[in-house]
Amino acid sequence: QVQLVESGGELVQPGGSLRLSCAASGSVFDINAMGWYRQAPGKQRELVASITRGSSPNYRDSVKGRFTISRDNAKNTVYLQMNSLKPEDTAVYYCHAIVLVSSYSSTWSHYWGQGTQVTVSS
Repeated sequence: QVQLVESGGELVQPGGSLRLSCAASGSVFDINAMGWYRQAPGKQRELVASITRGSSPNYRDSVKGRFTISRDNAKNTVYLQMNSLKPEDTAVYYCHAIVLVSSYSSTWSHYWGQGTQVTVSS
């Protein structure tokens, strides 16, 4: 019912910048929260940043001061601006959203994007 489409991942040199985008479409009645997770080879998926309605953004410590999450509610889109990228930021980045698909439902559902590869290397 809901699709999350990501874009923006690519190869970038250390110290460079990228902006990831994720747009939600389909049966979206309301989105409570959107966020970005990442998974490096051989590691568990981890939360990078999230933004929830009525709250300030949340970041994992390793990206504070470098990454900025923002949300355009009119477009059902979330962005992740990544500056001062480091090799350890290399991972597949996944968009995540908590969505109400109908005004008749009180159940919030979790949706994931397909992932976009970010590689930080010289």
